[in-house]
Amino acid sequence: MFETLSDRLTTVFSSLRSKGRLSEADINATAREIRVALLEADVALPVVKDFIARIRERAAGAEVSQALNPAQQVVKIVNEELITVLGGETREIRFAKNPPTVIMLAGLQGAGKTTLAGKLARWLKAADHTPLLVAADLQRPNAVQQLQVVGERAGVPVFAPEPGSGVGDPVDVARRSIEHANRALHDVVVIDTAGRLGIDAEMMQQAVDIRDAVSPDEVLFVVDAMVGQDAVNTAQAFMDGVGFDGVVLTKLDGDARGGAALSVRHITGRPIMFASTGEKLEDFSVFHPDRMAGRILDMGDVLTLIEQAEQAFDAEQAQRMSTKFVSGEDFTLEDFLEQMMMIRKLGPIGNLLGMMPGMGQVRDQISQIDDKDLDRVAAIIRSMTPEERSNPKIINGSRRARIARGSGVGVGEVSSLVTRFFDAQKMVRQMAGGMGLPGTPGRRKAKQAAKAAKKKGKQRSGDPRKRAAGRAETPAGAPDGVPPGLPPGLGGGQLPPGFQMPDLGKLQGRKKK
Repeated sequence: MFETLSDRLTTVFSSLRSKGRLSEADINATAREIRVALLEADVALPVVKDFIARIRERAAGAEVSQALNPAQQVVKIVNEELITVLGGETREIRFAKNPPTVIMLAGLQGAGKTTLAGKLARWLKAADHTPLLVAADLQRPNAVQQLQVVGERAGVPVFAPEPGSGVGDPVDVARRSIEHANRALHDVVVIDTAGRLGIDAEMMQQAVDIRDAVSPDEVLFVVDAMVGQDAVNTAQAFMDGVGFDGVVLTKLDGDARGGAALSVRHITGRPIMFASTGEKLEDFSVFHPDRMAGRILDMGDVLTLIEQAEQAFDAEQAQRMSTKFVSGEDFTLEDFLEQMMMIRKLGPIGNLLGMMPGMGQVRDQISQIDDKDLDRVAAIIRSMTPEERSNPKIINGSRRARIARGSGVGVGEVSSLVTRFFDAQKMVRQMAGGMGLPGTPGRRKAKQAAKAAKKKGKQRSGDPRKRAAGRAETPAGAPDGVPPGLPPGLGGGQLPPGFQMPDLGKLQGRKKK
């Protein structure tokens, strides 16, 4: 959505980094470039004027002139102002003290209200609520049936007493849904209302009647982020006619310029609460102004990436894999497939990489990543026998040909996967053994320490009196020739029952002979 704006702003800031100090001309040129970038992104003119005025004021002050790195300070200012334009703080749903909490969706036809209702209900269900979807859009053909299908996919019940397609009273359906929710113990009611192709008096009046009938705790205005500045005009019309508490942006995964997202909050004064970023029900998230500003400025969105990982990853599975790494067990193809499937749950790989800082500079390469490559890799591994997955070294030419036929790929792809796997296995061994995992000692370091301790134990003084004194200082119960104070596993601590340390002095004596 914000690729064009992000690229323009990144170019502007790159030209600033080569300058040790910023003159007034530099600040004016930067402000001009930012203004052009915002206007090209279809941001409303009043928003652009206010945004540039605040940047000029702050950039001309001591905040930038006295900074050690003026360019970074300008980026910081732009980031803070973007966060302000987008709403400042994350706005969450206000749940009613006495359930059910009633959420009413409003907006134009085609904005994606019905699908969004299912996404919101699914999100509420994941947060341990018991939502109820209400089919109050009785005018659009098959709108009721669509909501029923979406509700079934989301695993949420739908209250649909009327067939719709022009039959039924939406105000009466909304009123009865509250009574039904109380009887069925639903703590949240999501009402899907009718939309129009444009603003008209009949549409506004129906929305007002539903609002008055159910007294919703939240009225959410659903707006298509691809509409551009017209979305701002529609939002203002709804604000004046019906009133709403928050905005939901849909189709943020589109290729539009994204001006609506930067304009709606400033024009209406209402926060953006949720964002829909795809067609799937799980493509839905709370809108965080600071994270969105970070994406626009190519600073990444690591927090969202972490949250998605926490939801998709199996903690028990991750713990088992971590234990396996630390214990030194070999990383098998079965483990490789398991990890790959966990990553696949996070969504398109391109979207994941796009959340990393600085990825805007390689956007073209990221766009060429095909998620079907992961599916092909999974097909190859699943065509192997359990023995081949645990010990890929046995995969010879005939086995590779059989695996290729079973997975529908060429033998070259199978060979390439096996080669890449051995590289990955080697890297895992280095991580677990050489570099060490966080909070755990590396096995290679442990071996080096043990070797050093053994070498130290072999040192023998040429003076017989010193040798006798050294043996006398060995603690009671400690094996002869082992330096005191070594941790278990490195020569110290408890040894296995029946294990006796050889006399290093005698061994050295034999070598000398």
